Amino acid sequence: MACLEVKCKFSKLEEGQGAVKALQKCLETAEQRLGTEMASVPPKRQKNTSPTVQGRKQQRAQALSAGRAISTTSELELDETKPHENRTCGKACPREIQPEEAIREVPKGPGPYFYISGSNGAGLVSIYCQRRGWQRIYDNRRQDYALKWCEIKCRETYYHFKEGEQLLYQIPNNTVLTSKIGLLSCLREQERVMKKVGRSSNSKLLKMEEFFPESFRLDLKDERNAFFDICKEQIWICKPSCSNQGRGIFLLKNPGAANTLQAKLHSSVGDLPSKRGQCRAPQARIVQRYIHQPLLLEGKKFDVRSYLLIACTAPYVLFFAQGYVRLTCTNYNAVSDDLTVHLTNQYMQKKNSLYSQLKDETVWRMEHFNSYVNEKFMKTKGLPKDWVFTVFTKRMQQIMLQCFLAAKHKLDRKLGYFDLIGCDFLIDENFKVWLLEMNANPALHTNCKVLRDIIPIVVYESLDLVLEIFNKCLKGRSVLPLETRSHFVLLYNEDAADLSQKQLLKLRPGLCMGRYLRPHMDSASYFRHSPTKEMDASSKKLGCSKRKVALLPKKTCQQTVSQPNMCSSSTTTDKHAEPLQSKKVLTTSNT
Repeated sequence: MACLEVKCKFSKLEEGQGAVKALQKCLETAEQRLGTEMASVPPKRQKNTSPTVQGRKQQRAQALSAGRAISTTSELELDETKPHENRTCGKACPREIQPEEAIREVPKGPGPYFYISGSNGAGLVSIYCQRRGWQRIYDNRRQDYALKWCEIKCRETYYHFKEGEQLLYQIPNNTVLTSKIGLLSCLREQERVMKKVGRSSNSKLLKMEEFFPESFRLDLKDERNAFFDICKEQIWICKPSCSNQGRGIFLLKNPGAANTLQAKLHSSVGDLPSKRGQCRAPQARIVQRYIHQPLLLEGKKFDVRSYLLIACTAPYVLFFAQGYVRLTCTNYNAVSDDLTVHLTNQYMQKKNSLYSQLKDETVWRMEHFNSYVNEKFMKTKGLPKDWVFTVFTKRMQQIMLQCFLAAKHKLDRKLGYFDLIGCDFLIDENFKVWLLEMNANPALHTNCKVLRDIIPIVVYESLDLVLEIFNKCLKGRSVLPLETRSHFVLLYNEDAADLSQKQLLKLRPGLCMGRYLRPHMDSASYFRHSPTKEMDASSKKLGCSKRKVALLPKKTCQQTVSQPNMCSSSTTTDKHAEPLQSKKVLTTSNT
């Protein structure tokens, strides 16, 4: 009986093995047939599955999942904070991995070429350049670009930069102006100088206490100790030096929170290195006195984002542009633990559960803000009509210019460097204007209706002005008059300023609002209204190597828009300007 069972099982096993062999033979035949059919098809580009790329994908997935959670506490997390946009500043520049859909063939023709790294403003910059007949390149190792727009700064980018031949977004050491510690240090240095020489010699400079909240550096031992001696009874806000979008920010609302922070910092002995450790160590932070009684709009906290354009660094030419108002989703409560009640930027508001319903209500036009102030506060607070576009705007411009002058002597200067800086202002219940911070590589996203109207104009006119001034400098011409200026206001023109005096240019009251951004103007509308709407014809005709071209087309008299000088007491014309040393015009060559 046992023998029969063994034979039965053995026969079934043989049958199973035969079936497996038949299946293997069938699959081999199918593979051979498929290989014959695919022999004529070119192989697809293989996906990069290196550990680096896989690590980046995991980081993105973790970031997305973390972003969905609402931050409702003010935990004292002092882990190393990663700056959002400039985290590789000073490091070797890794070869960028472009998404598969963005990979293109090497452009044909001699250019001009433009290169974009990152997503912030990439679509708008690409539209702008392509409308002028420029071609996009995707290899960041190429050095034959006319314009390079990078949100992450790399050492090699600046090392290979050709002054007077190329345009490069972001001044390499802009952190002296846009990091919390850098800006605080520059303003303090300026304050010390003003006390020595006497403030009466330049009465237009404000005292720090008039526009900048009381601040302490946590990377300096003496300042840490001084802060913890006085911080027990009031609300303070702690910020990483080089981060943005609200990352790493928390409030110190009681003595217990201050004691916890002090204990976590106690392990560090002495002072940190002034530069290398500035953005990386946990102590690379500042604490500021929290403005706990802000002006509210419909019960909600808000701040104002405006723009400082450094269109040229050699010579310095600066512009101001109106931005927009950023509001929180929920009503203000000074003792709330929910950071979305205290921080107004879109990155933080997206974490609020109400954001999807109130998205368009979290951003106001400046015109809307002006009408609201006129209606609600003009009589009760004794404000002049259009306070937003007169008093407030003039104060923003004054503060921006003072901050720039404080950092001016430290910034790297080369013809071709330019920068767009986001400046955030808060108004308290007494209508005092405070500068909160200045941000490199400000967010240029267009995720709501107001931003879709404002951001494209800011980007396009910024590039218009940068290109016009760049070409005038190459030709040794005066910067003024400007043909492409429409919405921006000229703040500082070194070409026109008295270089021996280094004085502030006067801002005319009542005119400093400039031409605020026109409502409902999309990308196409901008190019229809812009004085540089016609594509540069010369850039299409580049056929031979080393052919000289101007980046901007020559304008006819009909295209030139005459504009009053709205900011300077020294109106400068071409014949009065001191011509710069001529440099060779941008050359392009076949690659």
